[in-house]
Amino acid sequence: MPNKRILFLFIFLICTLAFFLTWNLSTHVSLILKLRAVKLGGLVFVGMAIGVSTILFQTISYNRILTPSIMGFDAIYLFIQTSLVFFLSSLSYAQIPGHLLFMINMGLMLLFAVILFTFVLRATRQDIQLMILVGIVFGMLFRSFATLMQRLIDPSEFAVLQSVMFAQFGSIDESELFLATVMLLLLGIWLIKNCQILDVMALGRSKARSLGVNYDQMQFKILALISILVSVSTALVGPIVFLGLLVSALAHSFMRSHLHALLLPAAALISAIILVLGQASFEHILKLQSTLIVVIEFFGGLFFLALLSKGKIK
Repeated sequence: MPNKRILFLFIFLICTLAFFLTWNLSTHVSLILKLRAVKLGGLVFVGMAIGVSTILFQTISYNRILTPSIMGFDAIYLFIQTSLVFFLSSLSYAQIPGHLLFMINMGLMLLFAVILFTFVLRATRQDIQLMILVGIVFGMLFRSFATLMQRLIDPSEFAVLQSVMFAQFGSIDESELFLATVMLLLLGIWLIKNCQILDVMALGRSKARSLGVNYDQMQFKILALISILVSVSTALVGPIVFLGLLVSALAHSFMRSHLHALLLPAAALISAIILVLGQASFEHILKLQSTLIVVIEFFGGLFFLALLSKGKIK
């Protein structure tokens, strides 16, 4: 039965991909298909990366209401963009090659993750909850610095900066997308081999150790994997905060299982379906120019508040 649900999600995703690619094709078919294929690849990659990273983060934090964004990755991204505009001007920022900006964003976010996970986690004696609190503090710090610089820059330069505050799927570079896809596939292979270990780790540190799992080592590997997924997806299109919370809740409700061999693909497929179907509806049916992520963040925020009001913290 669970396998049939995964198959259903896969078929549903294929249908949404076909709908996105083929809707209202008339002239310049090859050019339109190429542009849509790049955007489609970005939607699928980002969706899968967010879905997988959220399930993994909730596994090691033992909390179904937390997502990797709480560690401040979106704040780091916004701080990097604001700093570039503040110190270089909007004209110089616009002239930075896309692949160079992608590498800067990804590299600095990964550097932040390495510092946080290596030194802070070691200082807190592998206490993941304390590390999360430190990550929240750092996120608030970088967000405050970014806000200060935004108030100091010229309004015209702030308009340039405002365009990167939300995820954008219209300007994805093909080479960056290819690199991100290869990384996702390699990480996916590693996860497939370690799904049973993840199931054991979800039982807690003491139980996992008693069952022979090197918990601290696996925890660091999972945090590194989460950092790569979040950093690459954020550097590729921009920050997305609440999508992971929605996806993880839907994956748990739909699969009704705690097995990572089912939850991880379900979360990846559901997240990709939401982004692809949502973007297709916005562009092809509703003919709206608004950003899909704004709508997702709005409903994700409402869902977060609903979980808090019901006391479903774990």
